[in-house]
Amino acid sequence: MKISRRYKKGPLRTRVVRKIEDVSPEEWGRVFPDVLEGYYFFKTLDESGFDQFAFYYILVYERKRLVGAASCFLLDYSLDTSVSGPLRCLSNAIRKVLPNLFCIKSLACGIPMGSGQMGSAGDPPAVLGAILRRMEQIARKTRAHVLAFKDFNRSYASLLDPLLKEGFLKVDGLPTTELPLGFSDFDEYLKTLSGAARYDLRRKFKRIAAVKIESTVVDALDDKTLEEAYRLYLQMVEKHEMGFELVPIGFFKRISQNMPREAKYFLWRVDGKLVAFLFCLVSDTLLMDYYVGLDYAVARQYHLYFVKFRDVMNWCMVRGIKKYDMGYTSYGPKRRLGFDLVPLYLYVKLRYRLLRPLFKLLPVFFKFENFDPELKRWHKERGA
Repeated sequence: MKISRRYKKGPLRTRVVRKIEDVSPEEWGRVFPDVLEGYYFFKTLDESGFDQFAFYYILVYERKRLVGAASCFLLDYSLDTSVSGPLRCLSNAIRKVLPNLFCIKSLACGIPMGSGQMGSAGDPPAVLGAILRRMEQIARKTRAHVLAFKDFNRSYASLLDPLLKEGFLKVDGLPTTELPLGFSDFDEYLKTLSGAARYDLRRKFKRIAAVKIESTVVDALDDKTLEEAYRLYLQMVEKHEMGFELVPIGFFKRISQNMPREAKYFLWRVDGKLVAFLFCLVSDTLLMDYYVGLDYAVARQYHLYFVKFRDVMNWCMVRGIKKYDMGYTSYGPKRRLGFDLVPLYLYVKLRYRLLRPLFKLLPVFFKFENFDPELKRWHKERGA
């Protein structure tokens, strides 16, 4: 596979490791400063038994100094068709364009369950070139059909858009959702909503005012609670049509051991029974709402989705957290709650040059807005 002169080998050298522990946390932290999904997050992924993915960490050096890094993961759709919603949808779209490409392997730069990131303490285009060359080598060795840079936000556009001249296509990914938190309390937040949304929330909370819903926040789960929470999480996975990655139960235990300060679990019980849980990553300024589980037998009766939101909001405001990241999907409720949709982009490339003219039809079949009417409205508002 030829790469244009822009990305030809320069003074940088690269190394690939399969476990993040083969590089020191100090080195990794220098190219990924102040990132919640940092070294110990990847350590947790390595230790948790994600059978759906094979992880690769590309390290870029200038002499002996680490100047860049990227995490990559390999997906083999012939082995498991339930993995990673966005990339599974991409796989299905590729099959429509190229039906004879039965076994589709993809090598993606980023992380399976969140927004893409690339660490650089040097010249970013040179670091990207080194990472791209290594990705091509891994793809040849693993016989991956597709290269991808998954779910990168607009801040990476000037760096990644030149990939379009290298045979990549740029397509809209699922947006993430964010809410700035500059409120003194929940009542002040409610005043920022439309009259209809404010009335609806107050009506829901009034209906369940007599129900005693016990809310607690802990840094780790005991074995019994973990089993209960994981059953609720599996209910959520089964309910979502997007087929997101299935997180092993060990992830929730190991993340508390590896990231004791950042990992938080919100738990809601009714009459002693766990009816909802939320796993979050938290910094001094940001809360990332990562994995949720609801008892769908009572979720609507108790309006658990909105109870969860209210209690997390209150917890954040007491601690001065400035932003609430609520992740993907369920865009209708999130927009009514005032969340902004943040565009993310996939850069994808079919490695077989002769088939690329057909591959350009991919955007016709691959539109996330087709999965959610609220996304379709949002795209129209943006003029997309």
